[in-house]
Amino acid sequence: MTSRTVSLTSTFLLLAAGGTAACDNDEYTDEGFYCADANGVIVDEDYCDDDNDGGGGGGGGFFIWHSSGYRSGYPVGSKLPAGGSKFAYNDKVSRSKFGLPSSGKISNGTVKTSVVGKGGGGYSSKSGS
Repeated sequence: MTSRTVSLTSTFLLLAAGGTAACDNDEYTDEGFYCADANGVIVDEDYCDDDNDGGGGGGGGFFIWHSSGYRSGYPVGSKLPAGGSKFAYNDKVSRSKFGLPSSGKISNGTVKTSVVGKGGGGYSSKSGS
C-alpha cells in the first residue's frame, strides 16, 4: 500500500507541475510601449506613426519597444531599461498581437493590460508589413 500511495502522489505532483507550466504560457501581463530608435532611446511618438504622410514622422530605424517592466513616464531622449523587445513601428501583425491599433500613433508610455503570454523579452521583429 505504501508504494501505491507514493506512486499516486508522484503522478499527481507531476500532473500538477505540468498544469502549472502550461498555465504560465497564458499568463496575463501588463506591457508598456514606447517609440524608440534601434538602441532603445525614446523619440517623439510621431516617428512611429505610420499614418503620418511625411510631416516629421515615420521612416526606417524606429521601433515600438515593449516590456512588462516598462512603466509610463519615461521622457523623450532617455534610454529604456534593459529587457525589452521591439518590432517595426509599421508591423501590423505585431501590433495586433499586443492589442494595439494596426496603424497610427501609439502614445509613449501606453500600457496595455491583460496581454496574454507575451512577456517582456520574448518577441522581436525586424521587418514591417
